[in-house]
Amino acid sequence: MVTCPVCEGAIDVDEEDVDEGDSLSCDECGAALKVVSKDPLELESADDLEDDDEELAEDEEDEESDWK
Repeated sequence: MVTCPVCEGAIDVDEEDVDEGDSLSCDECGAALKVVSKDPLELESADDLEDDDEELAEDEEDEESDWK
């Protein structure tokens, strides 16, 4: 059993059936989640991960423009 990082609801997941990077959804709040670690099993909001990726891409673009 793992806790949803969005609503704190319990999610019944068989740790043997998931791999890092797998997508899941919370039955209680419907949040899209990603497995970020298997040992221990840890989930993160897929929306948060997408926001982090966008910020990283923007930072890389800023660094590239600084070099020119």
